Amino acid sequence: MRRLVLCVLMIPLLAACGGGGRNQAEELALTARTEYLAAPEITGSAAVTADYGVRVYRYGIDFTSTGEETVLTLTSPDTVAGLTARLGTEEGSLLEYDGAVLETGPLDGDGLTPVSAIPAILDDLREGYLDTCALEAQGENQVLRLTVRDPEAEPGKGPETALWLDPTTRNLLRAELSRDGFCVIQCEFSAFSKGGTADPTQEK
Repeated sequence: MRRLVLCVLMIPLLAACGGGGRNQAEELALTARTEYLAAPEITGSAAVTADYGVRVYRYGIDFTSTGEETVLTLTSPDTVAGLTARLGTEEGSLLEYDGAVLETGPLDGDGLTPVSAIPAILDDLREGYLDTCALEAQGENQVLRLTVRDPEAEPGKGPETALWLDPTTRNLLRAELSRDGFCVIQCEFSAFSKGGTADPTQEK
């Protein structure tokens, strides 16, 4: 069952909008969700940083997600480059690796890993509980920031995902996954496309 979408104001980060009804950030957030739900295929590259507290791991990952399956190929570091993982959507499905197993361990009790982070981020975009949405200044440009979290938990408690999107293309730029207020995964996206809507300004 899809969760109810709820966006609340973030002052002063939210851009001004005229009239009643939803503001500009809320409209963009709902448009983005509709596009991600409808996209037949989402592809891109990500620079992933996983913070285990005592050790930090960094990976490059190319990915393709159809909604039914996500295929990820590690591009860096060289020791694991070419390693491929497939994750299905059926309940109880597991990551199946072609080649050596990536041994970094889970980042939380739900089994979050550097590889499974990208499917988790896409799931949050498609159907996560949108707690806040705002337009933020980033240099001379604006970005759309979304926060997805457990609606029954207090802010800063439990899992929380922050997402930054291009407000024009709604393509993913960056994501941070936090657990109890501690950022465990950071992703910087490039060459991003959702059903043929690649951002030409992003280079791989």
